[in-house]
Amino acid sequence: MLLSAEKLSINFGSRQLLSDVNFYLKEGDKVGVIGINGTGKSTFLKVLSGLVEPDGGKITRNPNIQISVLSQNPEMEDDATILEQVFLHFPREFRELNEYEAKSMLTRLGFTDFSRKIGTLSGGQRKRVALVAALVRPADVLILDEPTNHLDSRMVAWLEDWLRAFRGGLVMVTHDRYFLERVVNHITELSRGKLYHFEANYSKYLELKALREEMAEASERKRQSILRVEREWIMRGCKARTTKSKERIQRYETLLNRDAPEYDDNVQITAASSRLGRKIIELRSVSKSFDGRPVIRDFSLGLLREDRIGIVGHNGAGKSTLLHMLAGELMPDTGEAEQGTTVKIGHFSQEGRELDLGQRVYDFIHEIAREVKTAEGTFSAKQMMERFLFPADLQSVPIGRLSGGERRRLYLLSVLMSSPNVLLLDEPTNDLDVMTLSILEDYLQDFPGPIVTVSHDRFFLDKMATQILEVRGDGRVEVYTGNWSDYDAKRREEEQPARPVKPRVSQEPRQKEKKLKFSFKEEREYATIDDDIAALENKIEENRAAQSAAGSDYVRLQELQTELEALEAELEHKTERWIYLNDLKEQIDAQSGR
Repeated sequence: MLLSAEKLSINFGSRQLLSDVNFYLKEGDKVGVIGINGTGKSTFLKVLSGLVEPDGGKITRNPNIQISVLSQNPEMEDDATILEQVFLHFPREFRELNEYEAKSMLTRLGFTDFSRKIGTLSGGQRKRVALVAALVRPADVLILDEPTNHLDSRMVAWLEDWLRAFRGGLVMVTHDRYFLERVVNHITELSRGKLYHFEANYSKYLELKALREEMAEASERKRQSILRVEREWIMRGCKARTTKSKERIQRYETLLNRDAPEYDDNVQITAASSRLGRKIIELRSVSKSFDGRPVIRDFSLGLLREDRIGIVGHNGAGKSTLLHMLAGELMPDTGEAEQGTTVKIGHFSQEGRELDLGQRVYDFIHEIAREVKTAEGTFSAKQMMERFLFPADLQSVPIGRLSGGERRRLYLLSVLMSSPNVLLLDEPTNDLDVMTLSILEDYLQDFPGPIVTVSHDRFFLDKMATQILEVRGDGRVEVYTGNWSDYDAKRREEEQPARPVKPRVSQEPRQKEKKLKFSFKEEREYATIDDDIAALENKIEENRAAQSAAGSDYVRLQELQTELEALEAELEHKTERWIYLNDLKEQIDAQSGR
């Protein structure tokens, strides 16, 4: 056992976040904590890590273990360099031993200049530096709050592999459903002050949760049926009551006082949009540069009513720039960007609106629209807020009292309240809980206008997109048909080494054609190359298993990584030789008539 929490209670003002719950973490457990925004997931992680004391209950941590924490909003030193921040609280000897590993991680996460000051970084870049600081620290327990936010798909894939190989205990809050599917082996759901534990990854959790709810509903139906019979028996009158069994009356009262099953409310989103004409948005041969660096070059796009477009690319490539040009908020250096006269854009930006933290939640929404017309009817601002899980008591509080996820949900509501007919979404899934994401995806599928979204959420893009635009960062924007999985398969295919071209057979008279044959060395190589490739593949598997077993022994990990790179290079060379030798063998057989 690495750590445990027993009879844990956590209050946040007048809200009871957790009430008398238990939690246990063993070595090898990889736990994903999920729940609706505002239920207290981040506070729960802070209590587990010792940053916040619980209001009740007992936290027990193995005294011999080390815990490494990535908080939702990490505190950092603005004057420190990136590398100094990573090793801020470590002795010099530790930095000397682990600097190579830290630089390797930073490079994977998009950093090349390690001397940049923290104060010059964006919020997403700061979070990635904090992630490296958490991972490079030797730890038996990792506690990570939203580690995949601000990572592009390749960074997330690298982090998946790293955490799968981690041998200690892992507790993390994340809304990346592919991450929950591929990394965790335990889901803990926080709902209405209780913790529900599932020994499962995400897809299995959905099955088990549905089964639990079905059993709870069946039990409630049975309780109501028994209560109806017993109530009739109780109400037969005074004469009958004199002979009633005390035990039967007690059973009735017990059933009557038993709580009915409770379920989390779901966000209810109804499509509301204004009329959209035939001409929507057109970009014609647009280009945009910053400080002489081309970001978008000679790109054209005409939006159609049914378009569902996902924009991907590494951080800083220019995805948000393209979205701002579509929104008309940024003019191209060359080319033309036009919007139809009926276009009403709902732009959900990555930065979000500058919210007045002192303003009441209700006042903020009411200023945008008093009511909104939908296919289901007209809803007032108050009703729409309730559909977005802002009950009456939460509508009257200042925005500053909302959690990060609740503010993000409020911002999303403000965009939809304006009844847009074109949606431009920049990282809409960041900070939204998995339940809200599922509802949002259903809403987007029914939205009557085009949707263009920048996202690193692979699950979201698989469900929503029918076309992917990859912004390459050098000015190119490549177009791929299909969802994220289709795009990923195509990109992998493009990145495969080119197959050597077969030598062209001469069409000239063949009176003096040279007879093809293996040299002595090639014949021996051809006879053994299949076995050589199989042996190399086995060595690579053994190396990866050794890396998993090495845990936090970073010196050993570095040695194994160097060995792995050499093995993979040798395998690539052998594969190219295999292709050449097999092509040559085919030509020899064809020449001899076999």
